[in-house]
Amino acid sequence: MPAVPPAPPVPPPAPDLLEFDADLTGPELDLEQWIPHYLPQWSSRERTRARYDVVDGVLRLRVDADQPAWSVEYDGSTQVSNLQTAVRSGPVGSGSGQHPFREGLAVREAQADRRLFTPHFGRVEIVAAIDGIDEHAMAALWMIGIEDEPERSAEICVFEIFGRDIADDGSALVGMGVHPFNDPAVTDDFEQVRLHADVREPHRYAVDWRPDEVVFSIDGLVRKRVAQSPQYPMQLMLNVYAFPPEAPATAAYPESFAVHAVRGYRAE
Repeated sequence: MPAVPPAPPVPPPAPDLLEFDADLTGPELDLEQWIPHYLPQWSSRERTRARYDVVDGVLRLRVDADQPAWSVEYDGSTQVSNLQTAVRSGPVGSGSGQHPFREGLAVREAQADRRLFTPHFGRVEIVAAIDGIDEHAMAALWMIGIEDEPERSAEICVFEIFGRDIADDGSALVGMGVHPFNDPAVTDDFEQVRLHADVREPHRYAVDWRPDEVVFSIDGLVRKRVAQSPQYPMQLMLNVYAFPPEAPATAAYPESFAVHAVRGYRAE
């Protein structure tokens, strides 16, 4: 069989293009950078409050055993700790809100329009160690449209890793790509790529989002290209999900992972 060509490198961004650099000096997050709730319009700010620790420059985002399901009505027993960089919704009872992930959603708690970091093209990168999830959890960084118009709804998934896809040696399948949701100009282009390195150690997962394509890389090497691109501002969604199993199976709480950096660079 012919040899597989090596992945091409991605040039580093110019330092003067940096416009978002997560403050992880602790012990609290900068609430001018992050909204510590997961899609609160479909539930409430109280039920969607994130749990995390920031120690020695590292954010550990976690789900605890006693954490309530974020939306029993719409998502069953799923638990989430999430940090996002914008939020908005229509009035209570309307269907207007970000990331309508299923049919029949109605706003349960109205959210004022807040846009802390909403890039439109550029680079987004995270340095993360997926070191504390089991087969009942998933860690991810993704981007979604603000949805001030319903079609501005596509997703760019920087990375997602399910605990069930991490091998004993730490190698794993890493999901990356785009999903259209309600954007008719975007088609679904998503896959899991094999990372042979140990994902329990820190790695840099990045997207270079350009007007005509989105380029996905790990540790500076291209792993996927998508020849299409959402054409509107997007926000960051950083989270850990837990999917509690049915008894007698149990999950290994807390489900968590470590974030060493999150950065955003404007387009040149």
